[in-house]
Amino acid sequence: MNEDYKLSNYKDLWTKFCFLDESGSLSLGSPTDILFTIGIIKCSQPYYIQSNISYERSKCRFYDEIKFNKLSKNNLNFAQYMLNCLFNTRSLNFYSYTVCKHGNYFYKNFNNNIWQAYEDITIKLMEALLPDNEILILIADNITTPRNIKFEVNVKRRINENRKRLSVAGVCRFDSKSNDLLQLTDLLIGAINYDLKLNLGIVKTGDKYKKRFLAYFKKNLGIEQGSLINGFKNYMFNIFVDKDIQQEHFKQNEKGPSS
Repeated sequence: MNEDYKLSNYKDLWTKFCFLDESGSLSLGSPTDILFTIGIIKCSQPYYIQSNISYERSKCRFYDEIKFNKLSKNNLNFAQYMLNCLFNTRSLNFYSYTVCKHGNYFYKNFNNNIWQAYEDITIKLMEALLPDNEILILIADNITTPRNIKFEVNVKRRINENRKRLSVAGVCRFDSKSNDLLQLTDLLIGAINYDLKLNLGIVKTGDKYKKRFLAYFKKNLGIEQGSLINGFKNYMFNIFVDKDIQQEHFKQNEKGPSS
């Protein structure tokens, strides 16, 4: 840090919320579910986007949980509304990191340990989005973990030790059913994974509602005709895709269409 902050410097410090979710099975067994993505929505005042979504839920009397894998005729419009709220909210950013669970990077850096990857990638993302004058609060989707996994404890401790200051005030898990921003994170990382699966040929025809949401998402990003295979970055989004996935895409293109 360039200067030492005290509690009395609260006007110079930003306290921001991060909402984290993951897409892809926390298992190494599936031959087709090879992608693992962690995404984070970061915002200073969750109230603004949350209140807009809550108001629309009350107005439409729509109280179901929104998840990318459960997009349908009944909830697609509301999912797109949530996406509109994201793009219309100031001081909000999204970061994601996607790795191939069968790739060299995953094996070398995480020794094929998906739980280590989950923790390490979270820390990598958090540190990438953490300037010196911010203190973060991380809210993660609740998942069942082995008893020896202390994700919440380790993430806070490791980042604070790495930065040698209070960088993460706390880490807590919530059921995504109770939190619209966790659901919105799920929609974003689900769309990213789906785009990569379509480009890798893992998904062939695809689901029409998922493809509609993906197209709407990419239209808002300004890449209607493009792909996320090489990642994407602008003032609001930073979508990182591991080079092992890009190499796999290159191999698929070299093979050409199947006969």
